[in-house]
Amino acid sequence: MVSYAIAEACGKQFWLEEGRFYDFNKLPLDKGDLFTLNNVLLVNNGDSVFFGAPYLDKEYTVNVEVLRHIKGPKVRVYKMRPKKKTRKTFGSKLKFTRVLIKSIIKNT
Repeated sequence: MVSYAIAEACGKQFWLEEGRFYDFNKLPLDKGDLFTLNNVLLVNNGDSVFFGAPYLDKEYTVNVEVLRHIKGPKVRVYKMRPKKKTRKTFGSKLKFTRVLIKSIIKNT
């Protein structure tokens, strides 16, 4: 049994555990779709650790299911030019895809 893996997704590195959900940047997938992450950097089996150079492409993969698409908290940007009386407030909500880690499996 694999206790955790570190994989690269959406340009970031995530510490992934089976049965937990994570928020990735918005992916062009539908709810219920399954996909795999091949860019696995590290795998810990509890008693041994495997490092990639840089990836463990042929040895380990992570199976992932899309749960839903969500919006993050509102991010406000305030711009002000001193002594000019100009002020602007911008706001946006980042879009995320919530995914569930189904399994971290060793390829044979």
